[in-house]
Amino acid sequence: MQELDKKYYKIGDVAAILGIPMSTLRYWESQFTIIKPKRNAKNIRFYTPNDIEIIRKVYYLVKEKGLKLDAAQEQIKVNRDGIDKRFEVVVKLKSIKADLQELQRAMELIKYD
Repeated sequence: MQELDKKYYKIGDVAAILGIPMSTLRYWESQFTIIKPKRNAKNIRFYTPNDIEIIRKVYYLVKEKGLKLDAAQEQIKVNRDGIDKRFEVVVKLKSIKADLQELQRAMELIKYD
């Protein structure tokens, strides 16, 4: 997972970080009340790292768990703590998997040297 080191990100940056189209971000913003990026005088969206984490949770529910948007919205409303905990576990497991895959590649390189 990419490290978020800036204070604000534009919609194109967020789309690239999450690997989803900007149109999906705009649509989710209209469907999920918890996605509220700040806007400047020219109405340009600016996402904070916290906004991006919220969108990652929506992504997890919709894209990874396969929930419909209304079901994901309901889960967020009713079970936010549970979703946060499951999401954190999934993130940690993905990180461990990436570390193990990197270790496996290194072991294969050693094996062939």
